[in-house]
Parts: sequence; structure tokens; C-alpha cells
Amino acid sequence: MFLLQLFIVGMVIVMPLLFVLLVSGGNINPRMILRISIGWFVPLSVIYFVNFYLLAPYLFLKKRYWLFILANVPFIFVVNYWMFTVNTAELPDVAREGFYANMAIIILFDVLVAFVAVAIRYVMRTHALRLEVEEKQRQNKEAELAWLKNQLNPHFLFNTLNNISSLTQIDPDQAQDSIAQLSDLLRYAMYDTDKDLVPVDDEVTFLDNYVALMRLRCSDLVRVDTDFQVQGHPMVAPLLFIALVENAFKHGVASGKDSFVRLSLRADEQHITFECDNSNYPKDDADRSGSGIGIDNTRRRLELLYPHRHEWEQSTENGVYHVKITLSL
Repeated sequence: MFLLQLFIVGMVIVMPLLFVLLVSGGNINPRMILRISIGWFVPLSVIYFVNFYLLAPYLFLKKRYWLFILANVPFIFVVNYWMFTVNTAELPDVAREGFYANMAIIILFDVLVAFVAVAIRYVMRTHALRLEVEEKQRQNKEAELAWLKNQLNPHFLFNTLNNISSLTQIDPDQAQDSIAQLSDLLRYAMYDTDKDLVPVDDEVTFLDNYVALMRLRCSDLVRVDTDFQVQGHPMVAPLLFIALVENAFKHGVASGKDSFVRLSLRADEQHITFECDNSNYPKDDADRSGSGIGIDNTRRRLELLYPHRHEWEQSTENGVYHVKITLSL
């Protein structure tokens, strides 16, 4: 961008010289024309670049309008300092009569160039923000579809329904509750997550239903603990933590071995803290705790949805995988 702008400035400075030489047939001193062109356009270029790269992004676009104006006034004065030091009494009568008019025109051009720089910067920022919003929307939709594809697939539904079917003869009441939980889970994932933000309470209910259904598949050797506490009415991006929960059950539970999954969530109007600890029984080296599409997708969503407003902690020590996410709302 900077090199392109320099090229345009160079062309603007050279074009008057080329034009005059073509019109005059080379009878005018080119050095004089070039000197005039440089004297006119270089100060304008300085005003443009300073506004484009400094004053616009750090003052105007941050709504510090008065500081932007106060910074430009002395700056334009310094750039055109030579005009204010000219002794008009020493100028010829013709030059003296038009001096102040020319000064006003030059300052007007300076102001115009400053606002052109701001306008270009504003349009670029608006375009970048629009692309960022579109990227976030695309990432959200991909994350939701990826989770639906990996979790609400026939294999997951078959195992869950098979477990519920077994319960119908052992504990009909629990089987009925499990059917309701599965129905709520499907309804929420398919119909209630098409918004940018959802209540944290709804996400907690979704996680509770998911954990309850996963418990049906766990033996007595597996301990599952949850501690979800929400104060106020905070909002969060939908389906943000489910990949971590799914990962915990996938890699934290082993057949015939003591296993555990511990989930914790604390939320208020300012912060959300989600923690997940599980015993680590990686299925293979290429697909272990802390890796995989789901985890990478979660980290990418955090970067897009909560830039500079999230912290990610991840570790594996003594056979325990730990992940912690802290969000500033």
C-alpha cells in the first residue's frame, strides 16, 4: 500500500512537467517546472501521509475529533511555514495582490488532502471490518456444521438411542428423561444457535444434556463431575465449549480403566471461565487430547470472536489433560 501511494505521488509530481513540455514543445526550462511541482505537491504529500498513517488511525477513527483538528492545525502551519515568513512588502505589486488569495487556496488544498486521507482510511477500515464480520459468520457456521457433522451423526444417535432403549426396561423414568434431553440437545443445536450470541444459561443447559447422555455410555469406572455457575445474564458465542467437552470424553475415558472428566464454568457479566480436566488416554499419536479439528476450530473461533479478549491455557501433566479458557465480555 505504501509503495503504491509513493508511486502515485511520484506520478503526480512528474505529470505537470511532462504536460508542460508536450504543450510548449520543450521551450520551457524543465528544472523550473519540476521545482514548482515539487514545491506544490511535496507538502501536500507530507500532509496526506501523516494523516493517513498517524492522525487518522490514532485520532479520527478513535473518535478523538478535537484532538485530530488540534493536531492538524499546527501541522499544516509548520508545513506551510514559509508562507507566513514571506515579507509581502518586498514582493512585486502583482505578486503581492494575489499572495493572500494563493495562501488561502494552498491551505484549503491542505485541508482537503487531510480529509481525503481520512476518507480513504475510513473506507479501508470499514471494508476490513465488513470482511472480518463475514469471516466470523463463516467460521461460526462452519463450527456449528462441523460439530453437528461430528457429533449429531448416526453413530452418536445410534449409541445414545441404544442406551436409552436398554434403560426402558431397567429404569423407564430415566429413559424418558434421556429422550427429553436428547430432544432438547438436538433442538438447541439445530435451531437455537443461528445467532451471534446466546445466553450462557442456554449453553450450560446444552452442556448438561450432552454430559447426561454421555454418562449413559460410561461404566462405573468413569467419574464425571460438572460445576456450572452463572451470575446475571451474560451472553456468549454458541457452541463454543462443546468441542472441548467432546474431546474430554473421547480421550479421557478408556474401557476397563479408571477415568474421569471434570468440567467447570464460571460466568458473570464481565468474564467467563471454562475449565476441563480429564484423564488422558489418547487414541493414537495423531489424534490425542489437545489436538484435532475440534480443538483447532475452537481456538480459531476464539481468535475471531474474542480478539485480545481471551486467554487459552493447555497442558498435559501426570496423565491429566487440562484446558482453560478465560473470556472478557
